[in-house]
Amino acid sequence: MMMEVLEFVMSVEFWRMSVLWTFCLLISYWKHWKLIASNSCPSKPPPSPSAFGHRPLCIITGATSGLGAAAAHALSAHGFFVVLVGRSSHLLAKTMMDIKTQNKNAHLKAFQVDLASFGSILQFKASLQKWLSDSEMHSSIQLLINNAGILATSSRLTCQGYDQMMATNYFGAFSLTKLLLPLLRNSPIPSRIVNVTSFTHRSVLNVQVNKDIVSGKCFGRSKRYPYAHVYEYSKLFLLLFSYELHRQLGLMDISRRVSVIAVDPGVVETNIMREVPSCLSSLAFIVLKLLGLLQSPEIGVSSILDAALAPPETSGVYYFGGKGGTVNSSVLSYNAKLAKELWNASSDLFLESELASKETISVSNVKS
Repeated sequence: MMMEVLEFVMSVEFWRMSVLWTFCLLISYWKHWKLIASNSCPSKPPPSPSAFGHRPLCIITGATSGLGAAAAHALSAHGFFVVLVGRSSHLLAKTMMDIKTQNKNAHLKAFQVDLASFGSILQFKASLQKWLSDSEMHSSIQLLINNAGILATSSRLTCQGYDQMMATNYFGAFSLTKLLLPLLRNSPIPSRIVNVTSFTHRSVLNVQVNKDIVSGKCFGRSKRYPYAHVYEYSKLFLLLFSYELHRQLGLMDISRRVSVIAVDPGVVETNIMREVPSCLSSLAFIVLKLLGLLQSPEIGVSSILDAALAPPETSGVYYFGGKGGTVNSSVLSYNAKLAKELWNASSDLFLESELASKETISVSNVKS
C-alpha cells in the first residue's frame, strides 16, 4: 500500500494535478471574484420552468451520485420531469428513492446507460423514444445535462478500443448530444444543452486534434498512462464542442431555439477521485476545505442550475462557481479552427461507431 502511494506521488501526473490544477483553479476563482466585485452577476434567479405551462423533460447523465444526483434533486423540485442516466441500476434506484423521499411529487424515470459504449447510447435513444411514445408524452427534450465523468488513473479500453476516460468524459457526451439533437430541436419551447466541464482545461496550452487523440487510442501506447493530461484534454474538448455547437446551431436556426452552455462548478467533494489513493485524496480535500475552495454537491450544483435555468437567449458562455457568474475560459478553448477540427474528427468517429453498431446488429440478426 505504501509503495503504491509513493509510486503515485513520484509520478509527473500527480504533480501536474497537485500544482497546475490548483493554479488553474485559482485563476478561475480570480476571474469569478472580479466579476462579483464588479456586480456583473444577475441580481435575481431566473423564473421556474413551470411558468411555461408544460412539464419540461430533463436528461441528466452521471445522475447516480455527486453533482448529477444533486441536479436531479433540484431540477425535479423546479418542475422538470427528470430522466436519470447512469451505469448502475442499483444506484439509479437508490437516487430515485432519495428524491421521492424528499419530494413525493417528483416525476422521475431512470435508464441504465454506459456512456463509454456507443452501442449503449444508441440503445438509450431507442428506449427513450419508445418510452416517450408509450407514455403519450411530446417527442422532445427541453434540457440535456452532460454531467457524466471519470478520472481514471490507469489505461482502460472500451469495447470499441477507445480510451475509457476520453469516451466517458467527451466522446460519449458528443455522441449522445448528436443523437438527441432532433428531440431537442423538436421542443415546442426553447431547449438547452449544458456541458459540465472543468477548470483543468486551462492546463492545456497546445494540442493537436485528430481521431487518434479524440478516441484516446494514442494514450494507451504511452509507457505511463498520462491520466491528468487525458482528463484535461477531455474537458477542453467538451468546451470546444460547446462553442462549436453554439456556432453551428446559430447558423442552422437564426431564432436559436436550442442553446448551449458550458459550466464549471469548481472543486466539489464527489467520488471522482476514487482511483487516487485515499490518503492523498483525503489530504487534498482537507487542504481545499481549509482554503474555502471545497464545496458539497448541494452547493456546487448551483452553477449547473444557473446554466440550466438561464434565460433562453443565453448561449455560448461559460458559467463558473455559482451566483450566475460567467467568466472567460482559456484562450485555446476559443480557437475556432481547433474546434472545427475537433468537430470533424469526432463526427468521423461517430459515423464509424454508428456503422460498426449496425454491422454488429446485422450479424446478431443473422445468427438468431
